[in-house]
Amino acid sequence: MDVLTNKTFKSRDYTSRYTVVPIYYNTVDKKYIHGIVYNLSLDTEYFIHTVKDEDNLDSLAFKYYGRPDLYWVIADFNRIQDPYINLIENYNFLYIPALAGIRYNK
Repeated sequence: MDVLTNKTFKSRDYTSRYTVVPIYYNTVDKKYIHGIVYNLSLDTEYFIHTVKDEDNLDSLAFKYYGRPDLYWVIADFNRIQDPYINLIENYNFLYIPALAGIRYNK
């Protein structure tokens, strides 16, 4: 995505999958995007959601998880790298992973 600039890395004092996280700055929306180190395992149980005009990643995270900040779970599971993507133009359906069964590839 060519509008993302200023890639930096942030360190944390504790061990987690976010120990070294790439951070991008979207110059169009003036927002920061935090990357991840490992992808979610595709062996996780999931629901199938038929994409509608009004859908975006954070609204789907709110609908299924009650937390819009978990949009990255849906994006990661569907291998979506651009969190601002227009879903209806690119997908007919999305896989919504069950939070209780999430595992990570290493």
